[in-house]
Amino acid sequence: MSDAPSPITPEIVAAHGLSPDEYANVLAALGREPNLVELGIFSVMWSEHCSYKSSRIHLKKLPTEAPWVICGPGENAGVIDIGDGPDGTKLAAIFKMESHNHPSYIEPYQGAATGVGGILRDVFTMGARPVANLNALRFGRPDHPKMKHLVQGVVAGIGGYGNCVGVPTVGGETNFHAAYDGNILVNAMTVGVADQAKIFYSAASGIGNPIVYVGSKTGRDGIHGATMASADFDEKSDEKRPTVQVGDPFTEKLLIEACLELMATDAIVAIQDMGAAGLTSSSVEMASKGGAGIRLNMNKVPCREEGMTPYEMMLSESQERMLMVLAPGKEPMAEAIFKKWELDFAVIGEVTDTGHMVLEFDGEVVCDLPLGPLADDAPLYDRPHVPTPPLPPLAAVPVSTDPAAELLKLIGCPDLASRRWIYEQYDSQVGANTLQKSGGDAAVVRIHGTQKALAMSTDCTPRYCFADPVEGGKQAVAETWRNITAVGGKPLAITNCLNFANPQRPEIMGQIVGALEGMGDACRALDYPIVSGNVSLYNESKATGGGSAILPTPAIGGVGLLEDHTKMATIGFKDLGEIVFLVGERQGQLGQSLWLREIHGIEGKDAGPPPAVDLAAEKRTGDFIRDAILAGLTSAVHDVSDGGVAVAVAEMALAGGIGALIEADVSGADVAPTFFAEDQGLYVVTVPDTALIPFLHASDEAGVFIDRLGRTIANRVIFELAESDHSVTIAALRAANEAFFTDWMEG
Repeated sequence: MSDAPSPITPEIVAAHGLSPDEYANVLAALGREPNLVELGIFSVMWSEHCSYKSSRIHLKKLPTEAPWVICGPGENAGVIDIGDGPDGTKLAAIFKMESHNHPSYIEPYQGAATGVGGILRDVFTMGARPVANLNALRFGRPDHPKMKHLVQGVVAGIGGYGNCVGVPTVGGETNFHAAYDGNILVNAMTVGVADQAKIFYSAASGIGNPIVYVGSKTGRDGIHGATMASADFDEKSDEKRPTVQVGDPFTEKLLIEACLELMATDAIVAIQDMGAAGLTSSSVEMASKGGAGIRLNMNKVPCREEGMTPYEMMLSESQERMLMVLAPGKEPMAEAIFKKWELDFAVIGEVTDTGHMVLEFDGEVVCDLPLGPLADDAPLYDRPHVPTPPLPPLAAVPVSTDPAAELLKLIGCPDLASRRWIYEQYDSQVGANTLQKSGGDAAVVRIHGTQKALAMSTDCTPRYCFADPVEGGKQAVAETWRNITAVGGKPLAITNCLNFANPQRPEIMGQIVGALEGMGDACRALDYPIVSGNVSLYNESKATGGGSAILPTPAIGGVGLLEDHTKMATIGFKDLGEIVFLVGERQGQLGQSLWLREIHGIEGKDAGPPPAVDLAAEKRTGDFIRDAILAGLTSAVHDVSDGGVAVAVAEMALAGGIGALIEADVSGADVAPTFFAEDQGLYVVTVPDTALIPFLHASDEAGVFIDRLGRTIANRVIFELAESDHSVTIAALRAANEAFFTDWMEG
């Protein structure tokens, strides 16, 4: 290496997101000053986005193993066994969820689009053909001056990329709250299916094996994207627009097909997509996982812009690129495949036994770094954390005077209004295997050539997590478990996207620790391990007019299996005169409910503690529901969540075009807890007369609590109370439910 004086100053170090203490550790690890290329590599590898330096110590406490888990956290995505496929093959589901929050706030279309592209690559990198995309979106107040633009851009970006690639977008969730005014959340999830005998991993091996670059050329877009994603926003956030990547879904489609074609051969030793930190993270991770070294010739990196430097090449986050280690002699075959698909292919280096990353450019060594400090020995912080104090019970609970009128208002609020405007922009049917999509409890996608189907759901209730991170973490996991159960699926495993604010604030770190504790408790109780995930911190804005910290949002993506998709349940009422039951025991917990917020303006710390999650009851009730569905005892199933029993019934009525008469011998102060409490672990089901006796017998055998709510009727939802009746037509409910997005986007 050249021994020219280092250009590094404290200002340059700070601009790279490294603290003085971290830079001192760089100096200690190297025994010298780094050059600019080396500093840039340290900056991205030690960023929060790549190193998880504030969360790793707590993530290790999560349950990640089960007999059906093939690969847990640490690879590009998680892998679970889903049994036999056609022709005697053994199948696996491969899935992960990732964040693209900061890029999507700065440039919503490209930020969201490249978020979808990145998570697709994480999945097909491991040998899976992607079969479904989902998302979890959080926006600020609809009346915020920037919010309509952000929603339009994000939805268009998700649809534009997914539709062009040919992977159906089948589900997700969208919420609004002022806490996201200055920092929206865009979390993308992909699920794929693979042959268990053809799963690919990222550990480089074989000294002298060629390292090849495939896909698109490298440009200057996305440089310092990982560093930008590891910092708060401020008034100058729009100046970070060049750090947002630019996606090309048509190239991604070619890349999927080329990679899967090469994966059908014996050419690939290891493979890694170039995601956050681009060529840097992919090469460092492959070499460090394999206990090897890596040597790259930067002159051979395909570039689309003139005069790119090694610094720019290594830190670029240009999209649709992969790094592979090939078996010796397989280069010509691999090159022919990628050239056929009109993609770049270049041998740019080799695996070494040095334990170092060495980069050459114009005949000189421009970087020589030991891999240990970059990856395994990256900073690890046990940051001070303060538990969130418990909230006192509600001082005074308002009285519901007209549940039908209140239901009408709730069903039209931004958090419960129809998402038709969103999901109609997504192609949910491409591939012809989508059996259930947005609007049900979980999306269901048939596994081609089999009777099996995958059920999947994304969930989190941030207002619960803010009020009590432990209970909120439990609830987020339990909600996905419940949604998969409600369609008849067996929940198998989860991925997650942990969105929080600045971990250097003890109260925020307390939210992180608490939510992870609750998640872990739920995963263990429900036998529902975590197999992959992502941490997104510093979701906080100092920008004028923006919010401050986001609500703690540990978004969960669950995946389950239906052995026979013909037994799948849906939420819509099916016929007149069927009995409507509530399964599970009510507690009447109104704390943090949408009813308090939307009807009475009570939220946050004034809204009391969130509903508690009884995990033992959750599992017992869910197992009964699943068995009842598979036995054909139910005609419609829906879990109770936001808005309580009243909203669950209304959503079933809207889905089926059939109403319900709901009977309850209550009045006064008992009305709201009966209909609008968001008690956990509850399901509303309909039972045909022919199945009534077996259903009642099965519930007795299972030891679950059931309550007859009423029966299905035509045209309206009626609440028949002790002293009065209240009703609303399905037509009025539908008009209210459909109005929000239509009025907002067309207004």
